[in-house]
Amino acid sequence: MTALQQPPALPHPAPRALLAQLGAALLVLGLMLIAQQLFAYRPSLLGAGLLQGLLAALLGQRLGLSSWWLPINLLFVPALLVLNGQQLPPMLLLGAFVLLLLLNWNSLRERVPLYLSGQKTIAELEQLLQPLPANLRFIDLGCGLAGSLYQLSRRYPQAHFVGVETAPLVFLLAWLRCLLRPNCQIHYRNLWQQPLGGFDVVYCFLSPAPMPRLWAKARGEMSPGALLISNTFAIPDVAPDQLVELHDWRSSRLLIWRL
Repeated sequence: MTALQQPPALPHPAPRALLAQLGAALLVLGLMLIAQQLFAYRPSLLGAGLLQGLLAALLGQRLGLSSWWLPINLLFVPALLVLNGQQLPPMLLLGAFVLLLLLNWNSLRERVPLYLSGQKTIAELEQLLQPLPANLRFIDLGCGLAGSLYQLSRRYPQAHFVGVETAPLVFLLAWLRCLLRPNCQIHYRNLWQQPLGGFDVVYCFLSPAPMPRLWAKARGEMSPGALLISNTFAIPDVAPDQLVELHDWRSSRLLIWRL
């Protein structure tokens, strides 16, 4: 049980990421001034940017940011310097920013990045659904690109699958993907506004931040005997009834609670 406990949710990551960037920039600026004064050495702008990125990644880790923030902090300033040197049209840069925002909307609102369930996860979910009734009802909270739902809906054509997603572009892609699957529907809906009653299986791949609130919601709404399955992320102080190691590159696991 101790290994499954998680630390309390930290404040929103965006201000901490900004603090890491600013702190790293000040450190690099100080080092550049010292190097110039003492050794008459002035590094290239890109070299200084790479150092800033490395320090920002380290500071972000110390500030408790999730591992997926590491490449963002590492490459943010160097990427800006490279793009600036290419003299790209401002609208292209704005378009790239908007695209990233539409793909990662939940990272800002719910502290839930875009995680995609791998093939080992889907294969294990197929096995877990086998003993259940053929007409089971399954919901994916934050379904991403709906890869899991699409494959499961093909494997169990008599079952009913539902996905909810609020990242605009991700939702659109998921909706289009499942458009021709009659037993799979994708809704543009916040997971907190989605009732959980009537579903035999509730699946999620979120982050540590929403798990305590999700547990309270599940206990209040899910039917007796229904399964709550979380990919990788535990509910603090609540041991799962079953734990399945997936042995993939992310060291993923499925944590299963029977309500």
